[in-house]
Amino acid sequence: MNTSDERAARLTIYPAPDGVNSLWAWRRWVPLRRVARNFVVIYSCRYVAFLSWKNALYRTIGIRVGRKVSIGLGATLDVFFPQLISLGDNSIVGYNTVILAHEFLVRELRTGPVTIGKEVMIGANVTILPGVTIGDGATVSACSLVNGDVPPGAMVGGVPARPIGESR
Repeated sequence: MNTSDERAARLTIYPAPDGVNSLWAWRRWVPLRRVARNFVVIYSCRYVAFLSWKNALYRTIGIRVGRKVSIGLGATLDVFFPQLISLGDNSIVGYNTVILAHEFLVRELRTGPVTIGKEVMIGANVTILPGVTIGDGATVSACSLVNGDVPPGAMVGGVPARPIGESR
């Protein structure tokens, strides 16, 4: 896996107002109407079993979804910045996975694109943080925290995710 410096270079940082953490100020960066629409779409998709319907719904809120992408039940994609997420053709996102394109911190909000390549396998219960790129053909094992880039064809796992082999 690549260093977190590459991920950090892709993040945009918005300072929080004095005296409050960044989550209290979220409406400075995203309109309420957009978050409400995104919430309805994303939480509906958690329970939609038909992949073509789910992918079409995700596209309406700006997520770039490739052909034949499979997103498992219970998966949650970023509600605040879904337009920063890109999923490559024929990739699988496992059950209950979370893909975030933002991080609310005490003193700042960080946003960054999440790029998942083609033919990527992401196991169940994975969390992917903003600014991460997962290369074509990579595999992320279940219950992993992806906080850095994953090279093409790599197999990673753990908290935080580390190399554990090569994809087949």
